[in-house]
Amino acid sequence: MVQVHPFKGIRPAKELADKVAALPYDVVNSQEAKDFAADNPYSYFHIDKAEIDLPADLSPYDEQVYQKAADNLAMFLEKGWLFKEDAAYFYLYELVMDGRSQTGIVACTAISDYIDEKIKKHEFTRHEKEIDRMNHIRTCDANTSPIFLSYRPQAAIQTIIKDWQTTHAPVYDFTSYHEVTHRVWVIDQSEAIEKLTTLFTEVDALYIADGHHRTESAVKIGLEKRESGEQNPETEQFLSIIFPEDELAIWEYNRVLKTAPPADFMDRLSENYQVVKSGIKKPEKAGDCQLYDGTAWYTLTIKPDKVPNDPVEKLDVALLQKYVLEDIFGIDDIRTDKRIDFVGGIRGTEELEKLVDSGEWKLAFSMYPTQMTDLLDVADAKKIMPPKSTWFEPKLLSGLFLHDLETK
Repeated sequence: MVQVHPFKGIRPAKELADKVAALPYDVVNSQEAKDFAADNPYSYFHIDKAEIDLPADLSPYDEQVYQKAADNLAMFLEKGWLFKEDAAYFYLYELVMDGRSQTGIVACTAISDYIDEKIKKHEFTRHEKEIDRMNHIRTCDANTSPIFLSYRPQAAIQTIIKDWQTTHAPVYDFTSYHEVTHRVWVIDQSEAIEKLTTLFTEVDALYIADGHHRTESAVKIGLEKRESGEQNPETEQFLSIIFPEDELAIWEYNRVLKTAPPADFMDRLSENYQVVKSGIKKPEKAGDCQLYDGTAWYTLTIKPDKVPNDPVEKLDVALLQKYVLEDIFGIDDIRTDKRIDFVGGIRGTEELEKLVDSGEWKLAFSMYPTQMTDLLDVADAKKIMPPKSTWFEPKLLSGLFLHDLETK
């Protein structure tokens, strides 16, 4: 069983939701955030990336940045651009992209469930990234960004969601980045809240789809509050948006290499892959990836006897890592090696061609997307996916929901 809790959400005034909502802090850099927020005082980037309101030569990790975020949050609340609910509710958050809809329940989940591995992970985290979000949460005294969670669908939960969407009007309905439509409903009836709370106790586990650093940071702040004597029911929870796994789509996470291939590159590839000059830019099935070398596109099909049964090692990104990046190029740590970079699938194969054709990058690999079933299997096995295995679209916008820790 897992725990979900209603909460007194901090959210935008209805007429400002489209102006407040912003892309997640970790998919844009400081300059991009500044450009997005230009001439928009309501943008959540003023809170989530508050360095945009400070001198450009100041580190985005300076303590002044976190204090500015807290000051801006207080100002948004004072002006009524954001407000806090008087009672604890659940919310529904629907995103529609290219005709495909996904709806999640916005709730608080339990730190104890994460510690007890009922909220499962599939990635490692980096300490410096945790420190950044911990400073942001601590100074703002709020979970300022939601965690993107998933679960194996439960018919009774889906029925409540669909019925509520059908019989109630959304409080927000707008279209934003990449022409994605965002809709939000408030579940404010006690009977529905109690029913959902009970139904989730029948869910075996939740899975982190995106937001491992935010999760670790939220949990560590909660534990910090325990130790400092500031513990209260809110500090034992963190803000989450929980989607059924069958509504989610993982996009490909492509690779580009800056180092030139060796003279026998194709021969070495052929030891583990069937290599065909195909002109195909996106893989059509698992086991395939596409290679672009600046002159042509090739299909690389892994040889069946090279695929292990392990849920991690059989992933296409893991096979490429082992047989190409490590064996041929000696790239053992893709987190830190400057010879490799990663391109989210939403940028398209045109971006891969552009990078290689520029001459700065020598090779591009277009990957078949990891599947949600793969992610769940890896998490259930208590294993870790290779870095940059998943890219989720559409992105959950920040600024639509905050969770007050109520210690200040």
